[in-house]
Amino acid sequence: MGHPAERAAPERAVIPATGFEGRRVGVLGLARSGLAAARALAAGGAVPVCWDDGEAARAKAEAAGLELADLNREREVASLDRLIVSPGIPHLYPEPNPVVASAMAAGVPVDNDIGLFFQALGRLDEPPKVVAITGSNGKSTTTALIAHCLRHAGLPAQMGGNIGRGVFDLEPPGEGGVLVLELSSYQIELARTLAPDVAVFLNITPDHLDRHGGMGGYFAAKARLFLEGAPERAVIGVDEPEGVYLANRIEEPVRLSVERKLRTDGWTVFMNRNHLTEWRAGRQQAAVDMRQSLTLRGAHNHQNAAAAWAACRALGLAPRRIEAALMDFPGLAHRLERLGEADGVVYVNDSKATNADAAEKALMAYDNIRWIVGGRAKDGGIDVLRPLFGKVVKAYLVGEAAEAFARTLADRPHEVCGTIEAAVARASAEAAPGEVVLLAPACASFDQYPDFEARGEDFRAQVAPLLGGS
Repeated sequence: MGHPAERAAPERAVIPATGFEGRRVGVLGLARSGLAAARALAAGGAVPVCWDDGEAARAKAEAAGLELADLNREREVASLDRLIVSPGIPHLYPEPNPVVASAMAAGVPVDNDIGLFFQALGRLDEPPKVVAITGSNGKSTTTALIAHCLRHAGLPAQMGGNIGRGVFDLEPPGEGGVLVLELSSYQIELARTLAPDVAVFLNITPDHLDRHGGMGGYFAAKARLFLEGAPERAVIGVDEPEGVYLANRIEEPVRLSVERKLRTDGWTVFMNRNHLTEWRAGRQQAAVDMRQSLTLRGAHNHQNAAAAWAACRALGLAPRRIEAALMDFPGLAHRLERLGEADGVVYVNDSKATNADAAEKALMAYDNIRWIVGGRAKDGGIDVLRPLFGKVVKAYLVGEAAEAFARTLADRPHEVCGTIEAAVARASAEAAPGEVVLLAPACASFDQYPDFEARGEDFRAQVAPLLGGS
């Protein structure tokens, strides 16, 4: 079969995973992050031994020149120097993957691509600065916003991790490079090495509880980035008890809040009505009127902006540079994405609002809304959104949930349209200047679309002619 390190020579420059020269390192799970980790190991002189239970994934790895071995065989696992596991593979709850269990029983260290990546960065002659962002909500927007601010200031920034590119798909950083990484609890919990320069904790709400054995395990997974990662600067949202606790465990954190003013002797960033405010050494350092931003609307985006502000300040950016970048931020696709304005009517794509909690944030961000809502309903539907129905001029109902949502809306103006195409046509015909046509479905997309991205693209396509596009 030939030596895998020779056959798996990377097609382009990669950050090599060094420290395992000539040793067999297992890679379990051959999706995006697994394949990239295997290539990085080969580039660093290791012998990656790969496995995935999916035949198509194995074929892709073999085509890339990587050695395959069935790691379900205990003898194969016991021969490894280390096992690298993809984030979606459980190692403890709800029950360990059999391969992972075999490795642990045999004393083979188990890691993931994030731990491997931080080890690799530590061996570079000029390691880059790393900003790592975690939290239950807002990670992607905050990651993209920090990267945008850094690039706006002329710094060579890349973003990846749980957004866009896997960590080993990033280009080798040059002098002054900054890597901005979105990290999920799955990625943090198993990483044997965590060493960000700046780490951001946004918030926490119940999620992935089966995987983490409950809320305590979920919080503990995220807290590892700070308590074991020992960042030079920690930025902590303190609007939940867990954030307050975490900030209390860390020396000189930057505390964030969108719910209260944090005028303390420490370093804080908070919302003072509509103004993002930095407070440091007992005095105000800067204040930015967030009403001037077209894309960072609503309390959740104000938290994202506050976190980005604090992280960029920790990296030395001046307030004026950050403010200019915040106002210039285009937003992420399908997340309160402002598509444009025609005849005084604004069109907003929040297809990512796949449940009522997410739709609530969208409805709170605007007034005078013509609301396109529906799809495959989640438990509870839109009942919890009743207090916000007064912000809705009219609802346009689509998908499987249309009839049920019509009953919930009762005497509030609404119309069953069935499709997004029909809903956009009706909403745009009826909208008046000063109103917002908002797609915030509060539902999964799977009744009519393969994913929320496809749903958002359909909405964008229907709106484009109204905005002068084709």
